[in-house]
Amino acid sequence: MSRPPLAREKVLDAFERILIEDGERAATMDAAARAAGVSKGGLLYHFSTKEAMETGLIARLAELVDADLAAIAAAPEGPVAYFLRSSVMDDEPLDRAIIAASRLAQSGNAAAITALHDMRSRWEDALRPHTRDAAALDLVMLVSDGLYFNNALGGDAPLTKVPDGAALDALVALVERTVRD
Repeated sequence: MSRPPLAREKVLDAFERILIEDGERAATMDAAARAAGVSKGGLLYHFSTKEAMETGLIARLAELVDADLAAIAAAPEGPVAYFLRSSVMDDEPLDRAIIAASRLAQSGNAAAITALHDMRSRWEDALRPHTRDAAALDLVMLVSDGLYFNNALGGDAPLTKVPDGAALDALVALVERTVRD
């Protein structure tokens, strides 16, 4: 009888959490097993190596990006507005997967670097038809990056405060006008 996929997801959740909170060096197989509350044998059943956990995390990111692209395409407010609003991190699964993959990429993990480049390229492909030219697409992507980065910094300092409510509405409207005109 095979183990339920829940155990595999618990291990990936733990691995992701360790990457985010403590970095790539701390994200060992033993640490992931401990944090997931599984035995080393239970971990090895699902992931025979640390590289296998990394591959699982990158596959998780790809699935979440697929779901995000579907949400972008179906967004009632439009793809650009949805993309910008969703660039404000809210501790969602996609946010956590991006940060964890970024930690791997920072340590030189080629698969994570490729996955992050692929994610960005796929977002650009989804948004390109809704922007007038390459510069407009760059504007959307860079505003998104800024929202994401400032949100990651946290705080209320003028240069790190992330707009919300009416201020975010005004920013999104300004970008949408700019990228279409």
